[in-house]
Amino acid sequence: MKLALRHAFVLAVCAFAIFPILFVVSAAINPLGTLASTELLPTGAGLDNFGELMTSDVYPFGRWFFNSVFIALLSSFASLLLSMFAAYAFSRMRFAGRRVGLLALLLIQMFPQFLAIVTIFMIFTRVTELYPAFGFDTVWGLMLLYLGGALGVNTWLMKGFLDTVPKELDEAATVDGATHAQVFWKVIMPLVTPILAVTALLAFITTMSEFLMANVFLRDPESKTLAVGMYGMIAGDRRNENFGMFAAATLLTAIPTVSVFLWLQKYIVSGLTSGAVKG
Repeated sequence: MKLALRHAFVLAVCAFAIFPILFVVSAAINPLGTLASTELLPTGAGLDNFGELMTSDVYPFGRWFFNSVFIALLSSFASLLLSMFAAYAFSRMRFAGRRVGLLALLLIQMFPQFLAIVTIFMIFTRVTELYPAFGFDTVWGLMLLYLGGALGVNTWLMKGFLDTVPKELDEAATVDGATHAQVFWKVIMPLVTPILAVTALLAFITTMSEFLMANVFLRDPESKTLAVGMYGMIAGDRRNENFGMFAAATLLTAIPTVSVFLWLQKYIVSGLTSGAVKG
């Protein structure tokens, strides 16, 4: 009886999780492409919504897709690299201001970045006047904005993992004549592959789905990301008529995230099963 209840509970949870996905797929292949005509099991099927999405002059989905993936990949890589440098310094080195710096990073992360939106808007208003390439409606400006918001939490996350790596490895490499750079790249980095993969995945997903900051920062249709652009597709009275294209866009948007997860999965598994230290 208990086993049957467990199976029933698992099936109910799976059905609850799969239902939204089936609804989106149904809406994406629904030839009518409206919210009112969308059903869990569509009466017809076709790729008209995908074709209309790719050829639309009003909604440059291809440009939004490129902007989101480019910003997510670049900002994730940059934040990962800088955070790793900072985490290594906080974990392995002792210097003046170390404790204060760690506490400052922790306190700053307690407040959402959106609380500083007015200040950020004023700063980038001035930046746009002086350096237009890094101002509003630019990929590079938004990337810098995301980069600043991710450094603190990534640094703390990786520092906690670095603290679990035995310092005897650093000392042994130093005795053999290795420099700090060689210890970092050849000894530490192979051992912290799991946290690097997890941090990169989280940073990529967060950047791909971020909406609030991008909605304020991006105003030109050609510079928008997927979250901002797709919101405009169903805002106001357009929700019903564009719902089919919106559902098709959500399916295409999931491709980069799933691809990055599948690519990083092997590094997470391999990193957890390698680099053991004999006691």
